[in-house]
Amino acid sequence: MSDPTSEAEFNEADEIAYLRAAPAEAILGNHLFVLLQVAALRLGETPPNLAAAELVIDTVAAMVNAGGERLGEHVDLYRSALAEVQQAYVRAKSTPTT
Repeated sequence: MSDPTSEAEFNEADEIAYLRAAPAEAILGNHLFVLLQVAALRLGETPPNLAAAELVIDTVAAMVNAGGERLGEHVDLYRSALAEVQQAYVRAKSTPTT
C-alpha cells in the first residue's frame, strides 16, 4: 500500500518560494476561480446547497469589489465568472425542489 503523500510531496520551501515570487494578483486570481468552482459545485449538489454557495459567492464578490482594478488585467474575467455563478445561484434558488 502506497502513501498518498509520497506521490505528491508537499515541499514547504518550494511553496514559500512560489508565494514570494508570484504576483499577488495571480495568487488572488487563482483563489477566486477555486472559490467560484466551490460555489458551482455546491449549486450542482442534489439538492443545491444554497447556503454554502451564497457564502462563497458573497465572499468572492467582496474580494472582487475590494480589489477592483488592482486585481490586474483579468479583473473583467473575474467579474464575468462571478456574474455567471450568481445567475446560476438565482436559477437554483428559484427552482422548486421535489
